[in-house]
Amino acid sequence: MTKEELTAKVEGALAEIRPFLQNDGGDITLISIDDDKIVNVQLLGACVGCSVNQMTLKLGVEMTIKKHVPQIEKVVSL
Repeated sequence: MTKEELTAKVEGALAEIRPFLQNDGGDITLISIDDDKIVNVQLLGACVGCSVNQMTLKLGVEMTIKKHVPQIEKVVSL
């Protein structure tokens, strides 16, 4: 898989989860993908100060990305 294909698949996964974040006043943006297995994202808006943002990151964002791109090992919020 090329870097462009990998990025497109991760962006597709983020597009799937984004409406749920936006409903709560937040958003997410892709920053980078390291070594084709670690996705770096930035939570935006209400997600920044939310007390459950780490749970959202692991159970929502990471799970969705791994479903689309199984080679991803971890999602990190910067």
